[in-house]
Order: sequence, then C-alpha cells, then structure tokens
Amino acid sequence: MGMTLVSRGKAASVAVAGNESVARSKSSARWLKEHFGDEFVKRAQAEGFRSRAAFKLDELLDRDRLLKPGMVVVDLGAAPGGWSQLVRQRLGQKSGEWSGKVFALDILPMQGIGGVEFIQGDFREQAVFDALMDKLEGAPVDLVLSDMAPNISGIEVADQARAMHLAELAADFAAKCLKPGGSLLVKLFQGRGFDEYLRDLRAGFARVTLRKPKASRARSREVYALATGWKKAA
Repeated sequence: MGMTLVSRGKAASVAVAGNESVARSKSSARWLKEHFGDEFVKRAQAEGFRSRAAFKLDELLDRDRLLKPGMVVVDLGAAPGGWSQLVRQRLGQKSGEWSGKVFALDILPMQGIGGVEFIQGDFREQAVFDALMDKLEGAPVDLVLSDMAPNISGIEVADQARAMHLAELAADFAAKCLKPGGSLLVKLFQGRGFDEYLRDLRAGFARVTLRKPKASRARSREVYALATGWKKAA
C-alpha cells in the first residue's frame, strides 16, 4: 500500500507539473499573439524604434511639452534604447550639431545610438555616477527618465516591492543631479507603497501628475508619475 501511495503521489505531482507547463504554454502563446498583433509593436517595427515603449514617451512628451531645444536628459535603465532614441530624435540638431545632450545608463549592453552617450553599469554605484558627472562637464540635468521595471516573478507582493524600489532609486538619482526646476518621469505600478511614494515626490517637486499613455496596456497597473519643478535644497 505504501508503494502504491508513493507511486500515486508521484503521478499526481507529474500531472500537476504537466498542467502548470500547459498553462504556461497557453499563457505564452496568448502573449505572443497579443504582442505581435499589437498596433504599437507594429508601429515600432515600421518606424524603426527599438521598442513599443517609445510611443508611451512620445505621447507624454507631446502632452506635457517636456522637451525643449538644448535640454540635458538622462535615461535610466535605458536598454534596448527606445526612449533614448526618441528623445534624441525629438531634440534634433542645430547647425549640424546635436541639440542638447542625452545620456543612457543601464547594466545591460545597448547598441549605440547616434548622439546618445551610453554608460554601461549600475547607476547606484559611485563610479558610474562619477562617470556621468564627468561626461556632463558641469551641465545641469533638465530631465530624468525611468521606464525601469523588475523581472516579473508572478509573486505580486514581491514584484510590487521590487518595482517600488526601482522607482525610489530613480527618485534618489534625480535628487542628486537635477537642476532646480528640473523634472522626473518615472514608471510606477499601483499597489503597496504607491501612495507613500507620491507623497515623497510631492514634497520635493512643485507638481506631480499621473499619466496613463495609450500605449500602456489597459490591464496593466502601470502608470507614469511626472514630477516637475524640482525644489533642490540649498
């Protein structure tokens, strides 16, 4: 009987594992179908952007008039580079020279983009921050961008905590390098820690608004906080 019970337990375990594998396969298939049928994925491919996320930023740049000629922009967690690519395109050139400066930072490698300075490394590390300061050559930073998100584990509490931690790191970075009156655009996920994070932003910036661009999938808890008018401490 003991052997039979063990055997049946193993069989049940295999069945459960098999069901989970099938469920994951079906979920992956649905995601792939949705992804490649997505209008923004198609537009990104057609217009030469590295990711559909470029259209989230595109809408926000238009709506809130975030970019002006000559601005200095830092893109955190930039790879594969869709946001940096769009910002560089939008800032354009003047008299044959790039207008403004765009800096992209990521721990992952990123294919080069003309007119974008890329620094590979963890922006939390002093050496990486110092490398950025060297490249800035004293130029004040007008806008910090963060579209960072954690790798999803499927454990909602853990995923939310990691997402909020990334947002906190972006805010800390902005506090170090933004000029007075500068702006931060950061991706957030609604959930635990969200309200507290917004309160902290409002303490440091003159105005904080939430945005949900059309390219953000409707079912996603993703929103963007736009904080403008950095009140840099004296």
